[in-house]
Amino acid sequence: MADTAITPTRSENYPEWYQQVIVAADMAENSPVRGCMVIKPWGYAVWENMQAVLDRKFKDTGHVNAYFPLLIPLSFLEKEAAHVEGFAKECAVVTHHRLKGDGTGKLIPDGELEEPLIIRPTSETIIGHQFAKWVKSYRDLPILVNQWCNVMRWEMRTRMFLRTAEFLWQEGHTVHATAQEAQQETLQMLDVYSDFAEKYMAMPVIKGMKTSDERFPGAVDTYTIEAMMQDRKALQAGTSHFLGQNFAKASEIKYLSAEGKEEFAWTTSWGVSTRLIGGLIMTHSDDNGFVVPPRIAPLHVVILPIYRNDEEKTQVLEYVQNLAKELKQQNYSDSAVRV
Repeated sequence: MADTAITPTRSENYPEWYQQVIVAADMAENSPVRGCMVIKPWGYAVWENMQAVLDRKFKDTGHVNAYFPLLIPLSFLEKEAAHVEGFAKECAVVTHHRLKGDGTGKLIPDGELEEPLIIRPTSETIIGHQFAKWVKSYRDLPILVNQWCNVMRWEMRTRMFLRTAEFLWQEGHTVHATAQEAQQETLQMLDVYSDFAEKYMAMPVIKGMKTSDERFPGAVDTYTIEAMMQDRKALQAGTSHFLGQNFAKASEIKYLSAEGKEEFAWTTSWGVSTRLIGGLIMTHSDDNGFVVPPRIAPLHVVILPIYRNDEEKTQVLEYVQNLAKELKQQNYSDSAVRV
């Protein structure tokens, strides 16, 4: 049997093969913080390219970007019973606001907070709090907002990109006057995810509704794109949630209708994360390493200069620099060739 660049091979030990592909491609590594990863430049370049395409798609469908706090008051999560129950075991909690020396050279927490703060596992509650301030009339609707950020879910069993305590993602949050509009938004964004996965990641997906047991905590319906990996296991690659009026009632998101009646709004949320990079690896990579579709590849062309002495070096590098400049002026998939 021929040697492979990655050992073990997929057939020998698929989980370890996955980890070794990440190491060989220099995409990420474990950090000193349990369950958290350092995304290295090559891995982050893939995420940046994904981000650029998705951000354009979000804006093309009328959404705008905003940013909301990392820390969420505990009382906000308590407002929606199913939501807090669903995320309670994954929450990282901040209880103090400063450190002090203990006299032995060590630092200990000091200054207990009046109310514990949760490092966001997701932002429905704090964004809903702001939406309640922004929405007064039916004329204020719809609100179509997206946020690019990090979140933290205290996972017990972690694997780089696929399931980490901290990860990067985008989370869309929208408010609508009717259930029909919110449902249309939910399905529209599921289609955006599906289109991105198939046309840019070259990763076939199946769209569908999650069962009640797998539904996002607090949602009425959760829709998903699922992709089949090479180990014949499905990967949840993105979700879009019809939240009904559950979070609107919890956060008091109300509006005055055209008929002058006060109504609760209808909301949605939807997101994809750096898990997509894990899906990319497991869809395309082989026993010789990382394989990435050109639309989201960090580079399209790598030029390797070869010379034997300083005279040749000068000539070769001049030629290479001109060639790189010429290639960068070419377009591929609506953007410049990356050299």
